Amino acid sequence: MNSELRQDLVSGDWIVIAPKRGKRPHQFLRKTKRFKAPIKGCPFEDPLKSGHELIFAYPESASIKNNWQVMVVKNKYPVFVHKKQGVNKFKKGPYSVVEGIGHHDLIITRNHHKNFPHLNKETANLVFQAFRDRYLMLFNDPCVVYVSIFHNWGPKAGASIYHPHYQMIALPVVPPDVNHSLSGSLRFFKKHKKCVHCTMIEYEKKEKKRVIYENEGAIVFTPFISREPFELRIFPKKHLPYFENTLDNDLELIVDALQKALLKIEKRLKDPDYNFFIHTAPILNKEKYKNYHWHIEIQPKISISAGFELSTGIEITVVDPDEAARVLR
Repeated sequence: MNSELRQDLVSGDWIVIAPKRGKRPHQFLRKTKRFKAPIKGCPFEDPLKSGHELIFAYPESASIKNNWQVMVVKNKYPVFVHKKQGVNKFKKGPYSVVEGIGHHDLIITRNHHKNFPHLNKETANLVFQAFRDRYLMLFNDPCVVYVSIFHNWGPKAGASIYHPHYQMIALPVVPPDVNHSLSGSLRFFKKHKKCVHCTMIEYEKKEKKRVIYENEGAIVFTPFISREPFELRIFPKKHLPYFENTLDNDLELIVDALQKALLKIEKRLKDPDYNFFIHTAPILNKEKYKNYHWHIEIQPKISISAGFELSTGIEITVVDPDEAARVLR
C-alpha cells in the first residue's frame, strides 16, 4: 500500500502509515538477548531488607518475610515525595510552576524471572488488585490529581532492574498525553453523543482485521492509528471511565487479555522490550469525564523516532496495523 496520513479520532493528531519505508515485518525483528540478572544481590528479592518502606502486601494474612506474592512499597528514589501539605503553585517570570509533591510506589512480584505474561492467573490478578487498592488509598489525598500506572520491561523500555516490577506515580497535574486523550474524548462526545473509544471498539469488531484477541469482557487490537509498529490497545468492552471502579470479574478479563497480548508479542516479535500503561480518567472533576473509557496501551520497543518525528510531532509507522495484527495472530 502507498503511504497514508491518518488522523487520530481522539487527539486529532496526524500520523503516517508508510509500510514501503520498512522491510517486511519479520525482517526487522531481532531476537532480544535477554540478560537475566542473578538473584543474588537483587534489591527486590527482599524489598524491606533493601530499605523500601512497606505499604501493603498480598496475601494479606501471609508472613511478609516468607510468603508474600505481591508487595507494594515506596520507591527509594522517587520522582515525587509526599508532604502533609497542599501543593504550592506559583509563577517564575512568565512560567507556571507546581511543586513536585506526590507519591511514587513500586509493585513487586515475588518470582525473580516471571514477567507479567508468565505469572499464574492468581498472581497476575493480584497485581491489578494492588493497582486498584493503592489507587483508592491515594484517592482522597488533596495533592493528587492523576495516578500514572505503568510497567517497563527491559532496558530499552527504561527498566533499570531485571526483577519484574510495576510503578505508580501520583502527581499534582494531569499529564499532557492524558489531557489530550481526555479533551479529545470530550470533544467527540459533544459532537456525536457517544464514546469515541466505544466507537473504535465497534468498528474494530465489525472490520475484524486488527483484532488479535478478545474474551467476554475485553478486546485487544492494533489501532488503525498506530503511532508505533505493533502497538496494541486493550479495552474493557463495557463503558468504564474509571479504572479504580472496575469490578473484580471485569478486571480479571482485562488481565487475561493483557497476558495473552504480551505472550503474542513475546512469541511473534522475538521477545522485544516493551512498556504498558493505563490511561484512566483523573481523580478530580470525575463527573466531567463520564464519557471517557479507560484502557491499556502496549508499545514494543522496535522503532526509534528520528528527525521528521521530532521536528513535526507526526509519527511514521512502517508497519501497516492490518499486517501487524496478522503477524501477532
